[in-house]
Amino acid sequence: MSNNNPIGLFDSGMGGLSVWREIRAALPAESLIFFGDGVRCPYGSRPESQVLQFTVEAVERLIAEGCKLIVIACNTATAVAIDYLRERYADIPFVGLEPAIKPAALTTKSGVVAVLATERSLEGRLFLHTSEKYADKVNIIKSVGHGFVEIVERGEESTPAAVEAVKRVVEPIIAAGADKIVLGCTHYPFLRSTIEGVIGDREVEIIDSGSAVSRRVAQLLDENGLRAAEDNTPNDRFITLGDENYLKQLQRRAYGCCSKEKA
Repeated sequence: MSNNNPIGLFDSGMGGLSVWREIRAALPAESLIFFGDGVRCPYGSRPESQVLQFTVEAVERLIAEGCKLIVIACNTATAVAIDYLRERYADIPFVGLEPAIKPAALTTKSGVVAVLATERSLEGRLFLHTSEKYADKVNIIKSVGHGFVEIVERGEESTPAAVEAVKRVVEPIIAAGADKIVLGCTHYPFLRSTIEGVIGDREVEIIDSGSAVSRRVAQLLDENGLRAAEDNTPNDRFITLGDENYLKQLQRRAYGCCSKEKA
């Protein structure tokens, strides 16, 4: 049995495209609909009630588009809304994002792991639950990537201002002994090269959860009989609350070309 309906992905902006790319590469027969809000981004410092409202609105749109599975490709939205979504839309599989603390905690040599995320993500139940599991084994440093989301949204990852913003956050982490930096926001992988430049030749590994998410999506498709036919020709689409220019930016960030629509 096969199901050629699309997989939906939602993020506050462009960051979730880092997850989109992983899924696109891992599941070439699947059609993907990416909803990047773009107008109300970033979500990281917004009240939980607003984040929940915005996320439900996006999910309702993706359901209306016929999505068979939905990825909340935003750590902040996951932290606030994933339990509610799974209860309210019990017939739809959801995949959320949470910082990859486990692999970092299990492989650190210094015993110090840093998690870069938004304020709301670091306050979320998922993060607190996971970090508590390893709190007696490793020192987990919580750090907010101030300005990181805005830098990515503006496409300024390689600018001197981006380097300075990354230095302000990353240098204290390294000075504190961290040898693993967990990227806990889907925007942050777009700054990976800049972060690596700041790290230099110091033995610090960057970890994000994009590949783990694509594996979980594949697992849920198989468990629920939702895989697209192998000969399906995928139809990728992009939706935003932003303007035409923002839509084009989403498309360029995804794979450098075309596609369709505004909300």
